[in-house]
Amino acid sequence: MPSPSPVSAAVAALAADIRSGKLPPGSLLPTHRQLAARHGMALASASKVYAQLQAMGLVVGEIGRGTFVRDRAQQREWDSGDEARLSSAAADLSFNHPSPPGQAELLRAMLRELAASGDLATLMHQQPPGGRMRERQTVADFLAGTRGMEVTADHLFLVNGAQQGLDIAVRALLKRHDTVAVDALSYPGFRMLAELQELRLEPVPALADGPDLNALESLCRKHHIRAIYTMPTLHNPLGWILDLEQRQRLVETARRYDCLLIEDASYAYLPEDAPPALATLAPERTVHVSSLSKSLASGLRFGYLLAPAYCAARIKAAIRASYWSLPSLITAMASRWMADGTVVRQEAVLRREARARQAIARRVFAGMEMVANPASLFIWLPLPEELRMDRIATALAERDIAVSKAEAYATTRHAPHALRLGLSSVPLEQLEGVLLRLRETLERFPP
Repeated sequence: MPSPSPVSAAVAALAADIRSGKLPPGSLLPTHRQLAARHGMALASASKVYAQLQAMGLVVGEIGRGTFVRDRAQQREWDSGDEARLSSAAADLSFNHPSPPGQAELLRAMLRELAASGDLATLMHQQPPGGRMRERQTVADFLAGTRGMEVTADHLFLVNGAQQGLDIAVRALLKRHDTVAVDALSYPGFRMLAELQELRLEPVPALADGPDLNALESLCRKHHIRAIYTMPTLHNPLGWILDLEQRQRLVETARRYDCLLIEDASYAYLPEDAPPALATLAPERTVHVSSLSKSLASGLRFGYLLAPAYCAARIKAAIRASYWSLPSLITAMASRWMADGTVVRQEAVLRREARARQAIARRVFAGMEMVANPASLFIWLPLPEELRMDRIATALAERDIAVSKAEAYATTRHAPHALRLGLSSVPLEQLEGVLLRLRETLERFPP
């Protein structure tokens, strides 16, 4: 066999050192010139080495500072109920992690701003449960200005991301064995939460443009449905946006059968002209949950929960009994980014990116069945019946592509034969190549 090229040899050696932990996260790698001298290669070849390592998700380059080992672990440790296939995949289509250019500098600038502020010592103090009132008011003002939601800060609570917001709502307002209506395909985090809290889930079949509201009405007549969990604006994973008539009918059903509405708005910032939130249409019975995880940074863990007036005290008590409050540093950063327009600008960037990424997906999967909204950051890809979903996921992992299987999203006994692909974690310039590799795998896979 021919000897590997100097570039391939250098990539293999560095990748092995990173994966083994010999080069731990945060390690500064040699400069391009130093790497070229060490391996006896041209400077352009050294640049190719780092470009390949970056494409593999192992390193990150920062202008003026150098190339560093990435701080995100490559080996996933999810169990079989999670979205992601257990793998060390470099191309992550299983989650959406917004990674805009300049994210590191944004954080550095904010830390410098906080360091220069006069009330720095207060960030070492514990916040009241649900957050300080001034920062809750900042979020309320943000929602009024960007979502058209009239929000009372007294009924708004800061949480560690939308998942914790859902957890707080469930533990504060529902009891063991309560029945919750949920879409037949729905966010896996809520399904896992329901299992943990021993809730009964009643799946609502999906139509082309949203849940089957006739079926929901029938469920409410047959069962004592205590709550309805819903994603009316950019449903995950099917991408639908309920129109005003659908939302009004959903609200009418909830009122008729006295159901709590749990509104997950994690992706609601992406459409530009969505109808009013359920929390606006039915504020007396809607818990509205969202975060900055999908629009600013998944690791920020900053979210908010808007509760009806009657249950605000119970929500606050659940927060106090579980985690008490967010870290003051996190709330200070997130609320400042909301107030100074950073979040608005970032959302505008991601809206443009979503449409560009969807255009790439439509081009790559032309001729194949695909369910997606042009404004969303994910697609639902039904598979031919002759292909086994688990074998496809394994084959893709072997080609360094992580995907989510439909079984993670199914609340019915039998999952449809499909994959859910998140589009925002892979750099835009690499996305088409990754999706082409995925399609090629599907087309070549033996039935």
